[in-house]
Amino acid sequence: MAFTQAANLVERIIGHDDNASITTDISNYNETGTETDNKILATTWQGKNQVKLVQMPKPLAVDPGDVIVRVTGSTICGSDLHLYHGVIPQLQKGDVLGHECCGVVESIGPESKKHSIGDRVVVSFPIACGDCNNCRHERFSQCERTNENKIENVMYGKRTAGMFGYSHFTGGFAGGQAEYIRVPYGDVNLLKIPDAVPDEKALYVSDVLATSWHCVVDTGVEKGDVVGIWGAGPIGQMCAEFSLLHGASRVILIDGGDAAWRLDFVKKKLPKIETLDFSRLPSGESVTSQLKQIAPRGLDVALECAAGEYAKGWAHYFEMMLGMETDTSELLNEMITSVRAFGRVGVTGIYAGYTNHFNIGALMETGVRLIGNGQAPVHKYWEHLMDLIEKGEINPLNMVTHRLRLEDIEKVYEAFDKREGMQKVYIQTRHSNPPAADAPGLSTM
Repeated sequence: MAFTQAANLVERIIGHDDNASITTDISNYNETGTETDNKILATTWQGKNQVKLVQMPKPLAVDPGDVIVRVTGSTICGSDLHLYHGVIPQLQKGDVLGHECCGVVESIGPESKKHSIGDRVVVSFPIACGDCNNCRHERFSQCERTNENKIENVMYGKRTAGMFGYSHFTGGFAGGQAEYIRVPYGDVNLLKIPDAVPDEKALYVSDVLATSWHCVVDTGVEKGDVVGIWGAGPIGQMCAEFSLLHGASRVILIDGGDAAWRLDFVKKKLPKIETLDFSRLPSGESVTSQLKQIAPRGLDVALECAAGEYAKGWAHYFEMMLGMETDTSELLNEMITSVRAFGRVGVTGIYAGYTNHFNIGALMETGVRLIGNGQAPVHKYWEHLMDLIEKGEINPLNMVTHRLRLEDIEKVYEAFDKREGMQKVYIQTRHSNPPAADAPGLSTM
């Protein structure tokens, strides 16, 4: 909510955003669930901690480069919970959620030349034009043409690319937790899936795999490094795997509270990692003091894979509640004091606005490199990642715990928010193939 307040202040200063008119009016939708040729099921945001599956018109091509994709798989990302909680600005009732999906090409615009009807494809979560200066330099998630939002431009001094299913703050594009999705610049934002790779593995190239890979590469994990990772969710899990793949000598995963079960989950998948439960520290000890006992010289690299929404102490909790800050600096401060002098801190968890009590002195005085990894430029890595999947060198199914139906999405959000044993889920639609041989079977809610 604090982030929304900050954005509202900017909006009052500069006037209404041009994209505010891009709304999703669901008032006339038939919500009986009856399937028709021109109606689809889609997940919509309806207010804080409320999502609803509704029936709405099937998307149509708007621009000549558009591609319409019949969705066969989607998922819920930890960053979707920020939307669910109502802390991202310019999210409007009826907006279609979901920024990770895969499917089959249903139709193509006249200027789309790369894909054919019937191709299996994965959709990149950032929407790139492929031709602007940033895209030409492989900064695809900062595309200069796909998001004209004025508020984001004022708050950040620049804009991110448009993103699927992530509010009008990022362009107002309908997301992929639905039966169909319109993909602008289809030749750029779709990657063909090899025949040997099932949807359940290909899907995660759209975000979680590319985001984790970017976090590790951008922060500069090197051979022999001791790496600490804050957050044992899917991003943290894959960052641990990719850190080991890049030669890290030790990887220490930090989490706790109602998510402590994730430490055991990841440990079973990656026995080489070490874990630290912050909710079970000895009296008088901190995460930093414990890490200094585990790695006396300090970490070489610290990776933030949790996000700034979740305050640990009362001071940040009340400041965020009152709109005095939008994100807590607690994890960042732990990371800065846990790395060695001239160590590296990479931030890939979502931090959306402003924070208080940031230990800038420790950052400057000890030469720590603080790196905002930004939204991942998926297109830069996804061919390589798909190749690693096809060769069996990485297995995204290591993080997938559930296969669920789109029709149960409202209950899925509730369970995912409560961290009820869900690491990563695969959400099937009526267009999905049966589960692959080594993928989880269908669960009911």
